[in-house]
Amino acid sequence: MLETLLEWDKALFYFLNGVLTNQVLDVLMPFITDKANFFEIILVSWLTIFFLTGNKGKKTALIILLIILISDQTANFLKDIFHRERPCSALAQVRLLVGCGDSYSFPSNHATNIFASMIYLSYNYRKLSPVFIIIAILVAYSRMYVGVHYPIDVLVGALCGFTISSFVI
Repeated sequence: MLETLLEWDKALFYFLNGVLTNQVLDVLMPFITDKANFFEIILVSWLTIFFLTGNKGKKTALIILLIILISDQTANFLKDIFHRERPCSALAQVRLLVGCGDSYSFPSNHATNIFASMIYLSYNYRKLSPVFIIIAILVAYSRMYVGVHYPIDVLVGALCGFTISSFVI
């Protein structure tokens, strides 16, 4: 059963990484997947929430930091248990659009962290929830598109992030 699941995972990875591609996404997805491209936006958004939205904002901003710390450590803990090699290291003919990375693949830290934070923000700022969820999906999808994570890595990362955020909520 596990072998079949892993074969489906690999086949879906090849479809998303090698077939379902285009020139626009080849430029957009490496940009989306790189956290450094959004550092200023994240920092300004966090500072705005913290300083300009009262006590609720201060609480939300501080809890976001806690959630990301917990989600990142959870993903790293699971990586150390499962030791799954990244597709860009394990498979042939991967379209690698960014550096492969030297950590393990399962689960995706990007997916865990972005879902944990976006779910929590969606709960606190419901009118912006569709924007937060779209951001989370784009970041998670970008990890497969650029060739560094399998779909199961991203799915489990998203579920971990959702679970952590739900527990905090």
